[in-house]
Amino acid sequence: MKLQVLQENLTKALSITTRFTNIRAQLPVLGNVLISAQKNKLLISATNLENSVSLTIGAKVEKEGEITIPAKTFNDTIVNLNPGTVNLQSEKEKLTLSTSNFNSTLAGMNPSDFPSVPQTVGKSTLVLSKKKILEALNCVLFAVSSDETRPVLTGVLFILKGKELVVVATDGFRLSQKKIRINFSAKELSFILPKNILSELLRLVGESEEINLSYKESESQVVFGIDNLILASRTIEGEFPDFNKIIPHEFKIKLSLDREEFLQAVKLASVFARDSANVIKMIIKNDSLKVFAESSQVGKQETKLDAKIEGISEKDKGLTIAFNFRFLEDLLNALKSEDVYIELNDANSPGVFTDPKDPDFLHLIMPVRLQG
Repeated sequence: MKLQVLQENLTKALSITTRFTNIRAQLPVLGNVLISAQKNKLLISATNLENSVSLTIGAKVEKEGEITIPAKTFNDTIVNLNPGTVNLQSEKEKLTLSTSNFNSTLAGMNPSDFPSVPQTVGKSTLVLSKKKILEALNCVLFAVSSDETRPVLTGVLFILKGKELVVVATDGFRLSQKKIRINFSAKELSFILPKNILSELLRLVGESEEINLSYKESESQVVFGIDNLILASRTIEGEFPDFNKIIPHEFKIKLSLDREEFLQAVKLASVFARDSANVIKMIIKNDSLKVFAESSQVGKQETKLDAKIEGISEKDKGLTIAFNFRFLEDLLNALKSEDVYIELNDANSPGVFTDPKDPDFLHLIMPVRLQG
């Protein structure tokens, strides 16, 4: 292998691929990147066996070939070079790296030892709008569980059916669902993807308007294609909970209020709620809504909010319902609308939160049971 490549392009590529290596793995090659010179491009790949990335950058290739070398050493060397042309040449399992005033030889490994990773999306692909996918992921990722004892909840469920893609996440205490309209009829399928690969997708989409997606069921793998980058991930095995069973469809009480004012009230209440299991109360009367929190150590506070309230008459006692303030804060930060709708039944039933301008989004939060 012999080629010339720009230091700036190589630095950017390695900053991405090194995130997919695993230097602590039992297989030393997983701490490496695979570099392959092909025609007028350089392909750089990395994997930790769960996720992988392959990306191409322009190069002047004199001789095709490939080698796998330690990612950290290679990256730390390249990033400290001056901008400009870098010469790369491999001989057996060694890589020579040089510029006008620098020369180095790195010990590598046989490329045949490197695991096979996808370098193309595949033939059967779905073309999705980048804007819609990013909006959907931002609506659900915050609800993913971090509890590794329930693996299916540490990912996002994707459901393709007809001309609709539904993404769902839950941690058992809250649930987020976002529907996306697509321009074609897809065969019905579903899979669960880990949060980390979707977070990477958000970071790597760049300026592309479209994202290509391929689901390889036989390999339990999903592949994303974005411009010059291929991102792949194993799906999470297991059955996602039947979330439709817990979403109420009828409600006794409905509220509409300003999202930013509600968020401010939640943040104020959080100062007191941190010492009382993060619990804040919503005290709902026929003509008022108060956000209340108290702590035996700090004190108590309440904020009165303007809200349109349906379902409570002057004769009713109203409703007091409690939520974890962090769940409310996560939701209200994720929403971009001016207002938020809240639908409730009683103090022990889930609250459903929606965006008045987005009928395809739904968020559910389980209340905290109040003593007495």
